[in-house]
Amino acid sequence: MKKFLFKILSFCMALLVLLSTISFTIDMHYCGDTLVDVAIFHKAKSCGMDMEHTNTDYSVINKNCCSEKQITVKGQDELNTSFDNLTLHQQQFVALFVYTYVNLFEDNNENVTSFRSYRPPLVIKQIYKLDETYLI
Repeated sequence: MKKFLFKILSFCMALLVLLSTISFTIDMHYCGDTLVDVAIFHKAKSCGMDMEHTNTDYSVINKNCCSEKQITVKGQDELNTSFDNLTLHQQQFVALFVYTYVNLFEDNNENVTSFRSYRPPLVIKQIYKLDETYLI
């Protein structure tokens, strides 16, 4: 049970470190006021209403109804891998936390029997026969 909980806790902590250090971009494509496509890690697909001018002879300016929006989530770049600059109170907290965590999963359900390691004395005479009384 202790090993299983330790593995779950280790996995959760590794996942937390991974998610806090990763950076990603959310790309959204709007056609008017309607959200058409959302993409993570790559460019969102267009709705096909984008206006592209290939001929520059026209002096007419058309307003584009489509817009794109990007949200960038930046992860943590600096990780503190050394604990050299901990204060005395922080060191005490870490030591007490580790001590209580290790002792949290101790099995106290065992029956302590002190006579298991001792052998019984050798029987020379059968004492129960010497003390028997018979009523006639």
